[in-house]
Amino acid sequence: MLPQLAVLAIPSPSEGVWYLGPVPIRAYALCIIAGIVAAVWIGERRWAARGGRVGDIQDLALWAVPFGLVGARLYHVVTEWDRYFGPGGSPWEALYVWRGGLGIWGGIALGAVGIAIGARLKGLRILPLLDAIAPGVLIAQAMGRWGNYFNQELYGRPTTLPWGLEIDPDRDSVRAQYPADTLFHPTFLYESLWALGAFFLVIWLDRRFRLGHGRVLAAYVMAYTAGRAWIENLRIDSVELSDVGGLRWNVWLSLAMFVLAAVYFVVSARLRPGRETDVLTARGHALRDEPVEPDEPVEPGAEVNPEEAPDEDPDEAPAEPRPDA
Repeated sequence: MLPQLAVLAIPSPSEGVWYLGPVPIRAYALCIIAGIVAAVWIGERRWAARGGRVGDIQDLALWAVPFGLVGARLYHVVTEWDRYFGPGGSPWEALYVWRGGLGIWGGIALGAVGIAIGARLKGLRILPLLDAIAPGVLIAQAMGRWGNYFNQELYGRPTTLPWGLEIDPDRDSVRAQYPADTLFHPTFLYESLWALGAFFLVIWLDRRFRLGHGRVLAAYVMAYTAGRAWIENLRIDSVELSDVGGLRWNVWLSLAMFVLAAVYFVVSARLRPGRETDVLTARGHALRDEPVEPDEPVEPGAEVNPEEAPDEDPDEAPAEPRPDA
């Protein structure tokens, strides 16, 4: 019998995998793919509005997506090491991405490395690029969390709230510790809604204050981690670093990331107010056969077309005529 207040409980999905002939179609993978597509689409529009070329974000996705997926899985495996490499663990299961287990911080870290490599090759400035991409990542996170719903994972502590989440009694060892009619906080839904709200907040801040020099990225980190800290504290899924000074590891990490992002936001605003006017490096201008902007410093080692480089500094006063010898 369900608790009295839980008459509107969220039911568990009956299926998380469908088969197209012998091919499994997994809801978790579909949610991740849909999130990536949405993030790329949003990033393209924002990048074009900043002066970039349509298609750049799609090209960078070829670097960012595989790097990000590998990073996300590595973060999960490292923080759950005993599950795969401890007594009774199965190392091969570390490769079973479709069962869930993607750590957002590992995905962001290695995804950023992939973006940096692609940006270097294309001659794109990294900070305005990350500012253009960051809000779309929030939408990807909001959509990707529904994959956890289909996998019945990452749920919170028991609750009697009307929107409590049903989890199959034999789902895992943590669920088995509670009575069959127990409902749980739908932390996947909390984080999905939080990420969606953070997206609109960051977009508003960017339009209102014309954020630049990485401050949109910093706003993204602050908005996301503010919610992730309390949502993570609700979760009861078994993790190795569940008690680090009384808090789960990801709670501490969220708090630390919030502080670092806030410091960067304030310091950056004081040192470099405003927004970049050029999103290309000198290499980018050369690759696109465009002259370097007069106020654009040429990076050491950059490839510049000598025919298109400015003949002289426009800010330099003309030399006085020399007297005849």
